[in-house]
Amino acid sequence: MQSWHALSGDDVLRELGTTEEGLTREEAAKRLLERGENRLPEAKTEGYPRLFLRQFESPLIYGLIVASIAIFIIGERTDAYIILFVLVFNSIVGMLQEGKAQDTLRALRRFAETNATVVRDGRELIIRDAEVVPGDVIVLEEGAKVPADARLLVARILHVDEASLTGESEPVMKKTETVALERATVGDRVDMVFKGTNVTGGTGRAAVVATGLETEIGKIAQKLSAIDTDVPLKASIKKLSRAIIAVVAVGGVLLFFLGLSLGHPASTMFSVVVSLAVSVIPEGLPIVMTLVLATGVWRMGRQNVLVKRLQAVEALGQARIIAVDKTGTITKNELMVERVWTADNTFTVSGAGYEPTGSILLGGAGIDAANHPELLKVGKYAAYTASAQTMYDEEEKRWRVSGDPTEAALSVFAQKVGFTKIELEHESPLVAEMPFDYRAKFHATLHAEAEGNYVSIAGAPEAVLALCTHISVAGRPEPITAAHQKDMEAGIHAMSREGLRVIALAARPTEAGNLDSRTLAGLTLFGFSGMRDAIRPEARDALLRAEAAGISVVMITGDHKLTATAIARDVGIWHEGDTVITGEEVDALGDTELAHALARVSVFARVTPEHKLRIINAYRKRGDIVAMTGDGVNDAPSLVAADLGVAMGAIGTEVAKEAADIILLDDNFGSIVSAVEEGRSIYKTIQKVILYLFSTSVGEAFTIIAALLLGMPLPLLASQIIWLNFVTDGFLVLALGLEPKERGLLGSGAAGPKRHPLIDRISLERMLLMGAVMVIGTLYLFMQYADSDMTKALTVSVTTLAIFQWFNAWNCRSETRSLFAMNPFGNLYLVGATALVAALHYLALTVPFLQEVLHTMPLTAAEWLMCIGVASTVIIAEEVRKLIRRFV
Repeated sequence: MQSWHALSGDDVLRELGTTEEGLTREEAAKRLLERGENRLPEAKTEGYPRLFLRQFESPLIYGLIVASIAIFIIGERTDAYIILFVLVFNSIVGMLQEGKAQDTLRALRRFAETNATVVRDGRELIIRDAEVVPGDVIVLEEGAKVPADARLLVARILHVDEASLTGESEPVMKKTETVALERATVGDRVDMVFKGTNVTGGTGRAAVVATGLETEIGKIAQKLSAIDTDVPLKASIKKLSRAIIAVVAVGGVLLFFLGLSLGHPASTMFSVVVSLAVSVIPEGLPIVMTLVLATGVWRMGRQNVLVKRLQAVEALGQARIIAVDKTGTITKNELMVERVWTADNTFTVSGAGYEPTGSILLGGAGIDAANHPELLKVGKYAAYTASAQTMYDEEEKRWRVSGDPTEAALSVFAQKVGFTKIELEHESPLVAEMPFDYRAKFHATLHAEAEGNYVSIAGAPEAVLALCTHISVAGRPEPITAAHQKDMEAGIHAMSREGLRVIALAARPTEAGNLDSRTLAGLTLFGFSGMRDAIRPEARDALLRAEAAGISVVMITGDHKLTATAIARDVGIWHEGDTVITGEEVDALGDTELAHALARVSVFARVTPEHKLRIINAYRKRGDIVAMTGDGVNDAPSLVAADLGVAMGAIGTEVAKEAADIILLDDNFGSIVSAVEEGRSIYKTIQKVILYLFSTSVGEAFTIIAALLLGMPLPLLASQIIWLNFVTDGFLVLALGLEPKERGLLGSGAAGPKRHPLIDRISLERMLLMGAVMVIGTLYLFMQYADSDMTKALTVSVTTLAIFQWFNAWNCRSETRSLFAMNPFGNLYLVGATALVAALHYLALTVPFLQEVLHTMPLTAAEWLMCIGVASTVIIAEEVRKLIRRFV
């Protein structure tokens, strides 16, 4: 692969077969035909038919389809239709939700076509960026989007914002000098510009070296197709489905032959085995899961969180690691002055990015800037030397900057102090200006004031101090002494240690009418400003909530180690004793070594997209469930590789949104923690549903098996099993799926173990306990009537099992809290469902048609009380278990 950055500009032109006059139109057309258009392949949007069919992609669904066919064969056509109706309804709901997410995502995209300025036949032309080809010479100006990867030929104070590609928050100063290191990272290739980045200042020309998929963005897009990661719930359901199908297949065959060996007819055993298979396969689970997930998605939608796939919302509930990209997630990608040093005082500046509001603090207390002349001087000269403008975008509800972000930060600071450039220059017109130059490292202006001209300068401390002979102390210029020098160095180092970018501001009166080396000599230093990318207001609180919830938050950024660590410390990610790993150190570690090194790491600095991908995979190798947040193109591979990708909706790139599972429409990082709570609630609810379904299935299945082993008549018929499965279970499981959120879901203990299984040890214990109580109680009552009246015996057994299920649904509301300590009206759906299934079961015993189908008969009040009394033992058993659990 050609290292274009390591070649000189002349060598690049020679290799590309072009000149500074650009290609001819004929040659450009030929290359466009050969190389194809300069565009990335767009992700294909799935139509509703495909979305509908995708809802069936589960072993559990396959098993239910087979079960419905088997039931149809044995003549229970109504039940077969019911199963198919459940499956179709579930798929329609899932299809509509995912289709709605796709429609919303399409609305987020910007389809406006971008143009590019190129030189062809020695003339500048504006063409579609899709028509740019290798060898084209492109013209770069402030505000333009770079159309392709290109090697710089000319750069005049050229600044490019590469945050979407590298993660670096500050614009990069570009140069034409060759970068000698062949394996330099994208962020270090300062002699190149890259497709999708933005010119924030200056001008330049560059020779296009790569287009389309061959660009750095294109390479990232290609990697995305090779990454395949299931959200945890989908993976858990797959495992559970396979286990259920295996148990049903093996168990069904064994039960069939056991029944034959005990003298039962093959037709009867086939009906019983199929019915039990339908009972064990939780056909209610898909629709309840869809209901639970859709409810969670609806609640999250009210918080401006777009869920692209239903199952993704649950993944956050299991997340143990949230890997955050600094720029755009923790910070606003808006530079802000936070500290001002003068010889008299050091001030702290509050605010949020480019928003021109905030307080000035001295010693932790708010002050009036008008009472501090030294601060007013710094603000005034900041306004003079800041040519960038900030404006509020009403449509996107955020501040935008036109010009250099550093100067925008100075301008906003000046406004907080009380100065605006327009008002200042109305009173003191601009006479001359020297724009920022990377060689000189400063920006100088000359303004006409009432008492004469004033030269002001802002730039790198080393460059500005070299021009200063005095320092302002108590409002008067004093010659710089060794003591002053020491104080200035201490001020610079203090801000640098905090990760602040330091800008020096100096000025002096002059009689000159222009700017030259003599005018810029003998300046007086008024102070230093320390700025950095503004932290999002909600970030600190969100991180505290995440930590309290037992979630570790780590920062992954392309910024330098010092800057990354300072911001991580400030926001609460980095704590004393934590480790910071750079991209170079990641390269030096093998995959296993990297996984072992993660325990104490809270910050990853100066990383590339490849590093991010390795880091995410290392966490997953350790068994951690990882949520990754990001907004840039460089985040896309790790967003796909993570168990859950979270993209920013307002500032995020389209590539990041395509790669993510969840999109924060308002870019509020705090919404992630709220989503964690929602995810945990969803997971808990699904576990309750599974516990209920499987404990009742265990009760039914082992009642049949125990009867066969004891040589007893079958206590349940196929039609009765299906009645219990669809009528009793159906309504109760839906009501249980609407159980309100439990308290304390954001406590550290609620996080659970890594990759928490749907059926854990406690759930299994509860299933076996509840199932055993059901088996014993049902067979006990069945034997009381089996010898005298088989219809009465079957009615008692099916009624007892039905009541067991009613009570069991209430048992499943909480793992540890006593049923009697909970508000019985906390879930009105369950109250209504219990009353409904009780009424339906009464009809099953009294309506002639149902009596004939289900082989039932009416029971006396005493018999009803007997069934209720025996069935209540499932509550007693579970209450004893909960009591033991609370104290052990």
